[in-house]
Amino acid sequence: MFGFYRLAASVPELKVADIEFNLGELQNCYARAVGQGTSAVVFPELCLTGYTCGDLFFQEKLLQCSEQAAVRFAQCTANCRTVAVIGLPLRVGEALYNVAAVAADGKILGIVPKSVLPNYREFYEKRHFVSGRDCVGQTVRIGEEEIPFGVDLLFDGGGSFRFGVEICEDLWCVLPPSLYLSLAGARAIFNLSAGNELAGKAAYRRELVKQESARCVAAYVLAGAGVHESTTDVVFAGHAIIAENGHLVAENKRFARVSETVYADVDLERLGATRRSESSFNDNALPKDKLFRTVQLPEVAESPDLHCINIPRHPFVPTNVSDRDERCREIFDIQCAGLAKRIAHIGAKTLVIGVSGGLDSTLALLVAAECCRMLNRPASDIIAYTMPGFGTTDRTYNNALKLCGLLGVTLREVDIKAACLQHFKDIEHDPKVLDTAYENVQARERTQILMDVANQSGGMVIGTGDLSEIALGWSTYNGDHMSMYAVNCSIPKTLIRFLIDNVAERAESELANVLRDVIATPVSPELLPACDNGAISQKTEELIGAYELHDFFLYYFIKYGLSPEKIQFLAENAFAGSFDSDTIAKTLQTFIRRFFQQQFKRSCIPDGPKVGTIALSPRGDWRMPSDGCDALWH
Repeated sequence: MFGFYRLAASVPELKVADIEFNLGELQNCYARAVGQGTSAVVFPELCLTGYTCGDLFFQEKLLQCSEQAAVRFAQCTANCRTVAVIGLPLRVGEALYNVAAVAADGKILGIVPKSVLPNYREFYEKRHFVSGRDCVGQTVRIGEEEIPFGVDLLFDGGGSFRFGVEICEDLWCVLPPSLYLSLAGARAIFNLSAGNELAGKAAYRRELVKQESARCVAAYVLAGAGVHESTTDVVFAGHAIIAENGHLVAENKRFARVSETVYADVDLERLGATRRSESSFNDNALPKDKLFRTVQLPEVAESPDLHCINIPRHPFVPTNVSDRDERCREIFDIQCAGLAKRIAHIGAKTLVIGVSGGLDSTLALLVAAECCRMLNRPASDIIAYTMPGFGTTDRTYNNALKLCGLLGVTLREVDIKAACLQHFKDIEHDPKVLDTAYENVQARERTQILMDVANQSGGMVIGTGDLSEIALGWSTYNGDHMSMYAVNCSIPKTLIRFLIDNVAERAESELANVLRDVIATPVSPELLPACDNGAISQKTEELIGAYELHDFFLYYFIKYGLSPEKIQFLAENAFAGSFDSDTIAKTLQTFIRRFFQQQFKRSCIPDGPKVGTIALSPRGDWRMPSDGCDALWH
């Protein structure tokens, strides 16, 4: 399933030192995980006995029974493709270790000891256990099996499924084992935990897991001991967390009194792509003394579906409202700061901008107005041109006029129709032929006006084109394709509406009303004559497909280098009920064709501020031959 694996963190009910009861609960939870199509499930630290056994860990009966129970638990994994990681105390020679046992195919296939033993305040693990930090290259016999034992184990279940194990405090130390495990190839880390609960500790734990998943560019799955541990001096909450490359993807509600499991479908294949292209992961090298043994597991099942994942339709737009508002303000500030620097550097006396009443030029004008405020310059330094052409509608025209008036900019108007008709005559083009030349003559006429006025007024032309248009080449070469600073160049169309709405939320009501009508206006270059009723006839999304699809494709194609087949699969899940498979496939092929064909435009685009992880500047972010072939992607 394209490198997706269903990972789970399970917190079973428990009775301290009642191994038979605990084994039964582990088996039940494992069976449910198998039924959910889980690739791997991790349980809490010392879950066979309970973490809070205290000096009972020195009892022969407890140790003997827990070892036997581990073997019995492993047997229930026979004929299943779900890996399980459980915790128990284990005697090795004369020492006692706090370990994680990895079970699959009916056997225990590897055992990892805890490296870092907390021995402060409420913790006293060194009273009972020995650190496994130096345990490498060893085996241990359990029953009739000789099992790999040590902190040098990496588990491989085929495909993209490679994981490592650490136990509770291992994560909290200065150099967690997960760092080395990740460099050795683990794309997932499983942590068996038994951290007690304190006010504020859960939030810290959550952030720690998220940060470690980001640092390792990995999935991180933690299962914490639950409320049925002893409450002699502390209380446990059964915290279960799954994070993927810095993002929280699943979490339970703590303090549950029944067995509980959380699931997440994690794209381990994509994590590998991220390590190759989106981070400095490979600038780090394992120390020469850090050697790992690979434990080959039976082939692990991939996710049967994507029921345990939320694939956002708009990956450029945060789904959380407060996060989105904060992101919009930050992006707007970046745009303004970039423009202010350029203005100050070249000493521009004016800012020249073409205003159409559409989304892109509205955002660019708002940025220019805020930039003038930042520089203590009057808004009248902005020379805004409205340039009605053959397709200009009353709606966009009037919105452009209102917007300029409310912002206090210098407004000028040039009707370009006569100049374009003259140009048609000069190049012997029949104006009744509504082809590409008919459209682009208008776009270039507008750009020529803006450039000439900028020269005339000692100013600079502010570009309005956005990331989506740049990706598709949906601009007129040497027309709206060109400017002196492109403030929207790394902002996709699906995000621009939110940026404008964010400004509207903070604006006076009259300006807010204009901005919201701009947001509601269909996207169009308005280069073809309007309908008989005056409505827009040329709607971009009817010609090339929905921008929300194109932005979705752009995100996964550029950020992760995904294949068209995988992008199609993700889109079908994300847009189920809105677009059928044929529409998605057709739009995807349009995206790929135009993305490859239109690279020549991107090879010479103006400067502009990068605001997110994806940008297409040939100087900084995307280097591609202008004549690269797209055959492999069709």
